[in-house]
Amino acid sequence: MLYQIYEMQRAMLNPLTIWAEASSKMYSNPFNPLAHTPLSKRISAGFELMYRLGKDYEKPQFGIETVVSEGREVSIVQEIVDSKPFCKLLHFRKMVPAEGKPLSVQPKILVVAPLSGHHSTLLRDTVRTLLRDHEVYVTDWVDGRMVPLSEGAFHLDDYVHYVIEFIQLLGPDLHLMSVCQPTVPVMAAVSLMASNNDPKLPKTMTMMGGPIDPRESPTEVNKLATTKPYSWFENNVIYSVPHTYPGYLRKVYPGFLQHVGFVSMNPDKHAQSHYDFYLHLIEGDGESAEAHRQFYDEYNAVLDMPAEYYLDTIKTVFQEHALPRGEWKVRGQLVNPSDIKNVALFTIEGELDDISGVGQTRAAHKLCSSIPEDKKQHFEAPECGHYGIFSGRRWREMIYPKITEFIKANA
Repeated sequence: MLYQIYEMQRAMLNPLTIWAEASSKMYSNPFNPLAHTPLSKRISAGFELMYRLGKDYEKPQFGIETVVSEGREVSIVQEIVDSKPFCKLLHFRKMVPAEGKPLSVQPKILVVAPLSGHHSTLLRDTVRTLLRDHEVYVTDWVDGRMVPLSEGAFHLDDYVHYVIEFIQLLGPDLHLMSVCQPTVPVMAAVSLMASNNDPKLPKTMTMMGGPIDPRESPTEVNKLATTKPYSWFENNVIYSVPHTYPGYLRKVYPGFLQHVGFVSMNPDKHAQSHYDFYLHLIEGDGESAEAHRQFYDEYNAVLDMPAEYYLDTIKTVFQEHALPRGEWKVRGQLVNPSDIKNVALFTIEGELDDISGVGQTRAAHKLCSSIPEDKKQHFEAPECGHYGIFSGRRWREMIYPKITEFIKANA
């Protein structure tokens, strides 16, 4: 019933948010005499803050229209190259005018985006930066509430096989990048391919801030998963999709509950951020206000995760630690990372990461014992939090150049 109650509340708030948005514009419109009253800026700022706190946040767009590659600006066209019920494989194609000089053949990279609450557009900065020197593909996970029940369940094992199929489609001259949660299923996918002597194995795999072994430097996220029994998650965070969506009756971990969890990790920080936004509007600092809007347009846009996949992840990754203990089986086949021999490995962690603690991703080196040492690399980004390893100035200036060098060295 909680999901239905939430939807009812959202429907009731919708007229209020529309009114708040209109009122904010009314008190800031220079052609309106009310906009020139002493308190107009405060009133307008208060209404916009009300609007943003109550509005519904839809899935954002990547919005990458051009990039600079090989010293010139090229257009980007986003296309779907493979479509599955729970994921679409996107390609960001670079378009060069017919009369222009063609781009050189660039390394092909598949970015496996996390299915952990936010949309793949959270990696917008990652993709835009990679497009400078690479041909980029991204997994775009579908919101669970938008997948009809007739499509069946989606388990962690299915996630692994989605990744295998995408690698086989794009390989063999392919480089993998996994950010946060997908480091685990990507490790499983490459391990299974290696065990089966698959000729489409990727050249490299770059793993960033993921829970390969959550027993290392456990964070609050890890502690929650281990202090609560499996039954607690089944009974407290899983709900049925309401009839207003295509996925009616599908069991999911709702996005709005995940959002509450995200905010509760740093409530003071978010409260201060919204207060600062209010002050920026009053002061007329449009640049800072717009930066706030862009961040929270992305941060507040969440998706529903299929219940089977979420519960599998809780049990397999965070409670049983099946991967580092060598006990994980995917559709009956043991996941054995030591079978990986010819895929170069690069692990990246943030010094201040409060989602995947230091050492959790680096644990991949021990598991991949058959990869030669000269094909292994690790980097701990100083003064870098979880989001900083794939977005922002440190990602662009400090981490990305190392990934580019790694790919070139192992191409």
